Amino acid sequence: MKYFIVVADGAADYPLPELGGKTPFQVAYKPNLDYMSSKGKLGVFKTVPDGMHPGSDIANMSILGYDPRRYYTGRGPLEAAVLGIPFDRRVIFRCNLVTVRGEILEDYSAGHITREEAAELIDALNRWTPLGRFHLGLDYRNLFVLEECDDKLLNTPPHDITGKEFTPYLLGPPSNEWAERLNKLMLDSRQVLENHPVNVRRRAEGKRPANMIWLWGQGRKPNMEPLKEKYGITGAMISAVYLIKGTGVLTGMWVPEVPGATGYYDSDLQAKATYALKAIGERNLDLAYVHVEATDEAGHEGNAEVKVRMIEKIDREILGRLLDEAPEATVAFLPDHPTPVRVRTHTAEPVPVVIYRPGKAGDGLVYDEFSCKKGSLGFLEAEQFMRTLLSG
Repeated sequence: MKYFIVVADGAADYPLPELGGKTPFQVAYKPNLDYMSSKGKLGVFKTVPDGMHPGSDIANMSILGYDPRRYYTGRGPLEAAVLGIPFDRRVIFRCNLVTVRGEILEDYSAGHITREEAAELIDALNRWTPLGRFHLGLDYRNLFVLEECDDKLLNTPPHDITGKEFTPYLLGPPSNEWAERLNKLMLDSRQVLENHPVNVRRRAEGKRPANMIWLWGQGRKPNMEPLKEKYGITGAMISAVYLIKGTGVLTGMWVPEVPGATGYYDSDLQAKATYALKAIGERNLDLAYVHVEATDEAGHEGNAEVKVRMIEKIDREILGRLLDEAPEATVAFLPDHPTPVRVRTHTAEPVPVVIYRPGKAGDGLVYDEFSCKKGSLGFLEAEQFMRTLLSG
């Protein structure tokens, strides 16, 4: 049996006035997902365990069948795995390039700064401080590596505090020596970045400057056994986002570089579908995990119209091709967590899920945040989704 898991990051939402009191899933034209839902089994999946932050790292770990309560150590190490950074006992932070104005964090992505621009800023930061080493990632998503540090510092994702005064959300606890040193590093980074030529150009072009760093999501290397060892299957991880790709690397999956995959609205979803089909076909792997970031970005930007459009694009360019070109495969679809348009950050509610198995009886329901609660899969959590997927 061959399997696809298609994850629309942050796509689940609340009913919105601008959509006539409906959710983006309820108004989107999604014939392929509707077909899967009418013929498949539906339910809801609690991807974020109680007491854990509703991050994509934790949620996608759950979807892949690794209980984050056992395996999760932080976001930074997952992203570092893609870049081949030696772990040893190093502590690895996610380092966002952000836009601040005064004491307000305006944009967690610095206007979606390009990777080329980010490279210049990362180089300047490395020439500035000997405390640790900055590593270029994808656009605004970069890393900061320390040989030693307290890996239990309190931290806040910058996308949770957009539009807020950032000082109360600096690293903690306040009396911790490492928190004090790294908070000073973050605040002092404005001196390096504020008038850097990259930001001078961006302001001249009417774009937001990347004028501060934000450190968060730190941790050490997690101990994750290979997918083959845990579930007896081989797999591919298809994503533009280093966090997701790193999870694939650490679990022994094939992690290709997909041309045109950007992690934003312009991402080439046709190319992702092509690589997913290649994974189960030419490479004869058992599972292809296809992750799309654009729906999450629309939620963070508070843009319901774009979220609807991205759901429709996933339906057309990924689900349509998988159903047509791999008609005997089992296909699952779900968000990893909600990123509601009206709150513009992640929430921890269970997400709607559908598993379509060709030739098997289904629930005869439509796919949305409410109908899925009536489905025969019921309520899933932790590793139950993966075990359910593989049991049919």
